[in-house]
Amino acid sequence: MRYALALAEHQHFGRAAAAVGIAQPPLSKQIADLEREVGARLFDRTPNGVLPTAAGEAFLIRARRALCEIGAAATDAGRAARGETGRLRLGFIGSALLGVLPTVLGRFVRDHPEVQLGLHEMSTAQSASALISGELDVSIGWGAPRGAGAEDLMSVTIARDRLIAVVGTAHPYAGQVRVGPEQLREQHLIVAPADDEPAIIAGLRALLGDVPALARATEARDVHTIIGLAACGVGVGLGPACMGAAARPDTWFCEVSPRVELPELVMSFRAKDRSPVLAAFLEITRELCPGVRASLDRHKAH
Repeated sequence: MRYALALAEHQHFGRAAAAVGIAQPPLSKQIADLEREVGARLFDRTPNGVLPTAAGEAFLIRARRALCEIGAAATDAGRAARGETGRLRLGFIGSALLGVLPTVLGRFVRDHPEVQLGLHEMSTAQSASALISGELDVSIGWGAPRGAGAEDLMSVTIARDRLIAVVGTAHPYAGQVRVGPEQLREQHLIVAPADDEPAIIAGLRALLGDVPALARATEARDVHTIIGLAACGVGVGLGPACMGAAARPDTWFCEVSPRVELPELVMSFRAKDRSPVLAAFLEITRELCPGVRASLDRHKAH
């Protein structure tokens, strides 16, 4: 097709051959082969030059379109291979937006504006299940996914956090630097649902024991809800220290003593996923979260 277009443009076998970088005899043979394959004469050899026939004109219209599509296909393939187009499905807990996720996600959106993003706020348990079942490409939650299928995942720690308490400014604990287990046992608590964040509830049980205060606690799936209910005077909210970034004027945050380390904030993905879009997302995470660099380097090398 390129040879036919060159011949139509230059109207001379010698000039067309020079334009496409081959000798004249191979060009003439290619045109003859093409005419045989099409089943019609595409060019007339006249004293005024080599001119397209009616069949040639019809062929050249389609040939130009086909070559444009081939060029576009190569461009699109290259962009997809570099992770510049495609889809990324990300499930995350709400508190991740109070830490590293905005930095990583903001950079990814700026660098890959044509990637289709599927963003889903989910509990740790929900996102882990969705990742294992193939509904997500990446999940971010407290602790690494567990259970059947988790052995096929790669998990890297992107942040660590501790437990803190939040109360309304009218609460008796407002103004205190820290609160202890005995004080918390006496209060109505606001915590994440045990089914959604089992690792956090396990940390609370280690601190307080299996006490009635946990059994009758108000459950709130989002840190903003925990803060808002505490501000209303419902009770003492317990959650990750990063929720201090969402502090309100009518709330007070207290350290929990003894210190309770929460499960690591973990980013997980399928270890055998070769998606260029995922690779691009991981590379940005590697660049902006130095703590995960070694783990991601080992994964990339493997």
